[in-house]
Amino acid sequence: MTALKTLWRRTAIALAATATLSTAALGDEVHWQMAGTFPSSLPQLGTLGKRLETQIAEISGGEIEIRFYEPNALVPPLEVFDAVSVGAIDSAFSTPGFWAGKVPGLQVFGALPFGPAAPEYMAWFYFGGGKAIFDEIYAKHGIHSVMCGMLAPEGSGWFREEVPNAEAMAGMKLRFFGLGAKALEKLGVSAQLLAAPDVYPALERGVIDGLEFVQPAIDLNMGFWQIAKHYYFPGWHQQATFFDLMINQQRWDALNDTQKAQIESVCGDNVRYGIAEGEAIQFDALNELQAKGVTLHRWSDEDLAKFKAAVDEVFAEQAAADPDFKRAFESFTAFRENYKIWRDLGYLN
Repeated sequence: MTALKTLWRRTAIALAATATLSTAALGDEVHWQMAGTFPSSLPQLGTLGKRLETQIAEISGGEIEIRFYEPNALVPPLEVFDAVSVGAIDSAFSTPGFWAGKVPGLQVFGALPFGPAAPEYMAWFYFGGGKAIFDEIYAKHGIHSVMCGMLAPEGSGWFREEVPNAEAMAGMKLRFFGLGAKALEKLGVSAQLLAAPDVYPALERGVIDGLEFVQPAIDLNMGFWQIAKHYYFPGWHQQATFFDLMINQQRWDALNDTQKAQIESVCGDNVRYGIAEGEAIQFDALNELQAKGVTLHRWSDEDLAKFKAAVDEVFAEQAAADPDFKRAFESFTAFRENYKIWRDLGYLN
């Protein structure tokens, strides 16, 4: 057991009687702390967590309180997994892709480069076997997780200067997320994951040469346009991104069936809300960014092919290294192959 995890376990034991109110202590009432990994001020990344807080209180008639806490108020954003696992906090609102270093298999449930749009991703998760694997992976770590949000496609990079092609990224230091970061490393990029509060300062001080963060509406809010004026699309690394509500397994098991159904229903509605809102707010943001002097770029087909080749290498390496990743990715790949006939016939594009 790592020293950090040991610390969380000791903290959980010490605070159990006071800091975390259990369902047993309050009868049918539930009062949970929920750590956010993004500020509540950020569209979707944070607001979907705040919406969960509001909606669950309304649906349950006030019997379930899941209180959203800003990043660092309870624990640092990238440490919430361990805190939920050992019960130091009740729950956290995040994305499975954040935990690549701890649980590689969860990357398949966060965002897949060159992967599916939201309908296909949800179809695999809910009806193609994905959820069963997802539940089993989290259960190994004492966590029950409920998919609780989804983001529309992302942008794929902010740069101070125009990037003529994929090869020109070699030697750059970029903030990048998930499996896409591993793919860029094969092209000579030094990629790292930074928590939201650290991204703008890193760009401003030149610690990183560029970055991807999320969508235009969110990136506008972050102010990257004040430093970098070249914004690249499409977000080949994240065509759709799941967010989840991680819950300590013992806290989840203590709920009654109605309470579990209420949380699952609110989270399901949050997925719907996230997709619809995400699609609705991007075009105004893009127009505003252009008015602020940002130039929008689209990667060439040749560049996208190079990214795709690097991604395929990463998929193969991850599957060879981690059995859970292999199982989840093979499940998705099989579903996608079957889904292809419907995608090709049923959709215009």
